[in-house]
Amino acid sequence: MRSSATHIAQPVPAANAVDIGRILDEGAWGSFQRFVVALTALSIVIDGIDSQLLGIAIPALMKDWNVTRSAFSPVLSAGFIGMMAGGAVAGLAGDRLGRRFALIASVLVFGFMTIGASMVTGLLALGILRFFVGVGLQGATPNATALVSEYVPLRQRAFAITATVVCVPLGAMVAGLIAIPVLPALGWRALFAVGGLIPVGVAVLLIRSLPESPRYLARQPARWPELSRVLGRMGHKVDRDAAFVDRGERANAGPSRLGAIFDSETLFDTFGLWSAFFFCLLAVYSGFNWIPSMLSGAGLSSTVANTGITAYNLGGVVGALTGALAIKRLGSRVTMMAMAAGACVAALVMRSMTFAADSPEFPIIAMLAITGALINAVQVTMYALAAYIYPTTVRATGIGTASSVGRIGAILSTYAGAWALDLGGNASFFTLVGAAMAAVFVSLALIRRHIPVVPVRTASEPAV
Repeated sequence: MRSSATHIAQPVPAANAVDIGRILDEGAWGSFQRFVVALTALSIVIDGIDSQLLGIAIPALMKDWNVTRSAFSPVLSAGFIGMMAGGAVAGLAGDRLGRRFALIASVLVFGFMTIGASMVTGLLALGILRFFVGVGLQGATPNATALVSEYVPLRQRAFAITATVVCVPLGAMVAGLIAIPVLPALGWRALFAVGGLIPVGVAVLLIRSLPESPRYLARQPARWPELSRVLGRMGHKVDRDAAFVDRGERANAGPSRLGAIFDSETLFDTFGLWSAFFFCLLAVYSGFNWIPSMLSGAGLSSTVANTGITAYNLGGVVGALTGALAIKRLGSRVTMMAMAAGACVAALVMRSMTFAADSPEFPIIAMLAITGALINAVQVTMYALAAYIYPTTVRATGIGTASSVGRIGAILSTYAGAWALDLGGNASFFTLVGAAMAAVFVSLALIRRHIPVVPVRTASEPAV
């Protein structure tokens, strides 16, 4: 292997090479890494903004185009199908071309496609553009997860990844705030234009400021001088002509191709992770899609319905961050299985509750917050688990394909939730949710490679 300022190097014995894995896994979480995490989280905030814009704009589009709400079902489905494709494609791109490149490309795709949506005149064109918006939206998450996981020490990794991924619902809330002044004054076209220009602006910022993953650079001898500069910004002084190895990775980790996630080391965990993503997103999106209409259909006011889904979402944010901190202390197997079991119990409690116009509101809203906290905590921390399961060579691919499989559960929720409500109201609905989380519990139990309990931080490392 060779490396120098001119990219010409001489063979260096592996014993003398710098172990990038040890530096990253055991080092401090300094200001530069926090800056990288903040930039990456910003890309996920705008992901959440653009994912929510169509739902906000649909009432205005119905009025402008004189179409029914059901006419938008194919458009929404096109977005989900794009997400299924985007996770796998962008994951492969991230492992082959770099996390930075794939993340920025994903942001630009959903930014420009959203700008394009501001110019459409019919449902077909909108559906085509939403497919590509979905590709970009889902393509950003696996590469953001991989990038964060490869900058943050092991003992802080689950929290950092969770804090990044949980920015999706935060972005959705920001979208609502943007729509409040823009939609009434300027209309849905301006809303899409603003929603597309923001990601393009953020992409320019990422191009100027976001560095590449150190672990990805370690696999590219021609870019070792760049890696030396990145490590210098992290506070690790290494020679510009240093050679690098990653002894923390499995020796038999395959090349960056889709088939590598099915090798003998990861096959069992891959299918367990896919199952967990599928059933958890089935539960998560059943709540997103049907809780407001379930509450309204039971005779509760629209205020209670809106407050209920807000409690479900905000509970998820708090639950996810709390779960990530628990993983740091207890490891992912105990923490995530306990949260999945708790979600089953919470769903069974809600199954037994009475939903009617004269029902007390506080217990319903409180239980929705608890249920949302547990379900979303499992879902968001699952990205941290996926980042731990897969080696650098296929990390973005593994995360992307798992989240793409999960999107099938999200699509199924639109039909399964309606079927359960028609079958037996809230009792059948929460039975469905509880059964899905029981399947998540079993899937997590089958995964062999869980995040272990990590050592307490060193005295020199700042607390979270």
